[in-house]
Amino acid sequence: MIGLLIVDDHPVVRDGLRGMFAGDDRFTVLGEAGDGREALAVAAAVGPDVILMDLRMPVLDGVSTIRELKAGGSGARVLVLTTYDTDSDVLPAIKAGATGYLLKDSPREELFRAVVAAFRGESVLSPSVAGRLMGRLRAPAGEKEPLSQRELEVLALIARGSSNREAARKLFISEATVKTHLLHAYAKLGVRDRAAAVATAFERGLLGREQPRS
Repeated sequence: MIGLLIVDDHPVVRDGLRGMFAGDDRFTVLGEAGDGREALAVAAAVGPDVILMDLRMPVLDGVSTIRELKAGGSGARVLVLTTYDTDSDVLPAIKAGATGYLLKDSPREELFRAVVAAFRGESVLSPSVAGRLMGRLRAPAGEKEPLSQRELEVLALIARGSSNREAARKLFISEATVKTHLLHAYAKLGVRDRAAAVATAFERGLLGREQPRS
């Protein structure tokens, strides 16, 4: 049986994953953790084969946890299981030593196959993540991916003080779509928050020449 450690700051997610794997005799859940620091302690105590790791957690985030696991000589394979597939999330996790990267909307059987593959030491990437990485490999060295027109429009509104909800209303799109555009803009600009995105866009002269649609 493959021994698992489930690391996620949402108890409902942990419960769901535990129930899912409990129904398959190939796996046994050895423990759970709600943040990276707790995960390090539990991993040292139970010695899992595979760790299902969320990225954005309190106390210690997923990427830092992966680094500490590797630095401490842990032999556990880390399979990232998260909601985010932006470059700013994917690349640091893989560079830190993650064996695989899946999104939380992956089908059950795909997740099971990924855990087995990770246990064998095989790299596992969700299709969207694989496509994103291939796109970066094909891009000429040093070339930055340009922001789309819509991403620029969203950033321009944010720079003027609009909330996500207000930007969604002005652009006639959903608030969730605004968040997605922002995440993509963060990844392309190499930043992690709204303020840095706006500042970087101004520095590059992107917001001075683009205006949002009325």
